[in-house]
Amino acid sequence: MGRLGELDLPDWLAPWVPRWVTSIAIGLLATACAALIRSLLDALVPGAAIFTLIFPAAMIATLFARGLAGVTTSAVSIGFGWYYLYPIKGAFRFENPEQAVTLASVVISAAITVALAEMFRRSVRRAAHERDRQIADRELFLEEFDHRVKNNFTLVASLLDMQRRRAGDGETADALGSALARVESIARAHRHLYRGGATPGAVDMATYLHELCAALSEALFLRGAITLDCASDHGALPRDRAVSIGLVVNELVTNAAKHAFGGREGGLIEVRFAAQAPGWRLTVTDNGIGMSAETRTRGRAGGLGQRLIDGFVRQARGTMRVETGPEGTTVTVDLEA
Repeated sequence: MGRLGELDLPDWLAPWVPRWVTSIAIGLLATACAALIRSLLDALVPGAAIFTLIFPAAMIATLFARGLAGVTTSAVSIGFGWYYLYPIKGAFRFENPEQAVTLASVVISAAITVALAEMFRRSVRRAAHERDRQIADRELFLEEFDHRVKNNFTLVASLLDMQRRRAGDGETADALGSALARVESIARAHRHLYRGGATPGAVDMATYLHELCAALSEALFLRGAITLDCASDHGALPRDRAVSIGLVVNELVTNAAKHAFGGREGGLIEVRFAAQAPGWRLTVTDNGIGMSAETRTRGRAGGLGQRLIDGFVRQARGTMRVETGPEGTTVTVDLEA
């Protein structure tokens, strides 16, 4: 019923037809439909409930085409029924006062029906306009919020990059570079969140991870001897989980690029994200030299990088396992649905 109140045919046809013409036309159409149904019923039950169909016809006409349509339906239907059907065929006369009272009650009931339907239609339209206004205000707020967040991410990234360049080489520059990559990964998920995907508040992982890997490849200078290959199924995940997964990928790829190919001229890093019942599986594989005993011991001891990875995996609601050997390392993260 709410949608009926929102459908205003006079407004819809206003560019071509005057509103009052549309209202009267809809009223006459509703009258004709009621008369047709009345004739079919009259074949089954002759003379029964002469004015019954006036009320639903008037209500529907009002909802679709305003009060004038309902008044038209009521007036034409009552006038037709009075002259041709009740109480004396072919005359606007009454045989007794009770018949006048009956017809008067029909008129009053039709007027009440039209009035109530018009009140309902206007209430629904006001509610619809208020809803549209709130949606427009919310979209404007989100656009402003999105713009401000983008500016904040850009400012933070610029400051980190400036400090990294000033630091030159060494551990400080590496730490600032890692922080910059994490900020850019979060910013990238934010951009995907506000691109208006099919699922509000979610990020398409295939697009997100491909863009993330492209940025990592450029930032880590992997276009040469070391290749970064990314493949992902399409799937919409909440932004917080997508950010956590992106940060896991960021840390694992960065670690592999820095440590997996010592003494080698080339190598391959593969990132895979695929649906696997009952959830998802992320794998990051390299064909490097594998983790040394010292590296594995340092990881178990809880270095900063490993603590970050463990924390991001927990935030993504996943469990991680590492397989390493002389032919490379594979990190697998199984994620809940």
